[in-house]
Amino acid sequence: MTNMSTNNKQESQNFEIPDSMIEQVNNNAKATSKANLNRRALTSGMFFVIAQLFAKGLTLIVTPVYTHMLTAGQYGLMRNYESWLMTAYTIMSLCLWRSVDVAKQDFKNEYNEYTSSMHSLSYVSIAFFTALMLIFKPQIQAFLEWDDIMFYFCPLYVFSYTSMLYLQRRDKQVLKYKLATAATLLTIIPGTLLGLYMMYRGSFFGVTDRLQLKIIGYYVPQVIGGFIMAAIIWTQGKKIYDKRYWIYGLKFSLPLIPEAESVQIMNLSDKFMVQKMVGATQTGIFALPQTVSFILAILEDSVWNAWIPWLYEKIERKELKDVEGPWTTVMHIFGMISWVLVALAPEEISILGNKRDYAASIYLVAPMLTGTLFRFYSYSYSAIQNYHKKTNWVAFGTVTTMLLNVVLNYIFILKINYMAAAYTTAISFIVLLFMQGYLEHKITGMVIVPLHKTVMIGAFYAVMNCATMLLFGIPWFIRWGVIVVVCLAALFVLKDQLLSVLGIFKKKK
Repeated sequence: MTNMSTNNKQESQNFEIPDSMIEQVNNNAKATSKANLNRRALTSGMFFVIAQLFAKGLTLIVTPVYTHMLTAGQYGLMRNYESWLMTAYTIMSLCLWRSVDVAKQDFKNEYNEYTSSMHSLSYVSIAFFTALMLIFKPQIQAFLEWDDIMFYFCPLYVFSYTSMLYLQRRDKQVLKYKLATAATLLTIIPGTLLGLYMMYRGSFFGVTDRLQLKIIGYYVPQVIGGFIMAAIIWTQGKKIYDKRYWIYGLKFSLPLIPEAESVQIMNLSDKFMVQKMVGATQTGIFALPQTVSFILAILEDSVWNAWIPWLYEKIERKELKDVEGPWTTVMHIFGMISWVLVALAPEEISILGNKRDYAASIYLVAPMLTGTLFRFYSYSYSAIQNYHKKTNWVAFGTVTTMLLNVVLNYIFILKINYMAAAYTTAISFIVLLFMQGYLEHKITGMVIVPLHKTVMIGAFYAVMNCATMLLFGIPWFIRWGVIVVVCLAALFVLKDQLLSVLGIFKKKK
């Protein structure tokens, strides 16, 4: 019996798995997990980007129709109204949908419940602010120059769009895309088409103003779709109230309201200050090149929304070294896109508006695109602070920048003219980049891309963008030739980096 026991022990020792083999198996498992994450992030991200590009790109495509069917003054009012809606949903929803991005890490097994509960709290808040709006309706309409249609569609849109935000952010974090993609496309496309049809028809139940017709047609499908999404969120989460969730979400999101609102105010203040200090016609001239910068912003925000779940996973896995190279490449890609859009400014303004009414807009494209680019570069720094729930510092940076922007706008609109607001906003976004980059390292101790590197890249493209305005006075075919040569040179220089980024997401098991 003793011999048999000894033999079994010896046999067990003989078959003991070497540590090196166990380590190899673990490494293979980690590599497989990383590859799966990258592929899922690529698939989900691509669909989110495509949906956002299609939906928002459709708005850009029909911009020439708006500028021809509306006066420059009406077009300026329309763009201001859109900006006010973006400002309203941030405040009225308490920005609680932002907490969905980080809640996945803390409520992995109850993520739908968390989303459903926070969605309810946002609706309570929106209802409260809607009641305040109704109390102060005359004052609000007088200050913002809104008619009744604009006024009543504001809270309806905020309710519905908040639901869309919850759905999109929840599905983005779990790397799903089908429902959010369908919801986006099935609201924006009908809204755009219905708005155009009603403007063309010229009347609807006594409404004959084309701007009012556009608002009715465009927002009705979105309001209906948003409330359907609300029902889906509550059905899937089955949670209306949970004290833990509400406290968690409020602690994270309330400090972000000033940050989110500051960005919206920076986007709104220049147009609104031009409207109040100069006039509606100049607001339309100022707003048209913002539509060009909107092209870059659409691309930036779509890529960022697809990027951030992958980034947060990398931070959680302590794999930050995998991020700097790809993000640097992304910064160069968007720098080149901004330059191409500046170089094509004369054609873009001619297509979106007309040379007679919007000729001055050409020289506003470069500063607006440069500001948009620096705003995008700052995302990587504020994202780290958000991940570590240091939202107070994110808010401090953006609020300070917003106040600077408003002061600069006021001073230089009076001293120079309304076009100066484009340059003051660009300067403000440059300041935002410096502040967020400094705060990231100071508060979190983490650095994805060194600030001096980001600043050098940003400065390079800022100089290129501004210098390119000198090409507007030469024949178009020479300018186009320069565009082709520069793009080919950039592709040659960045080829290996681009292939490297693609390789990250295409690794096989």
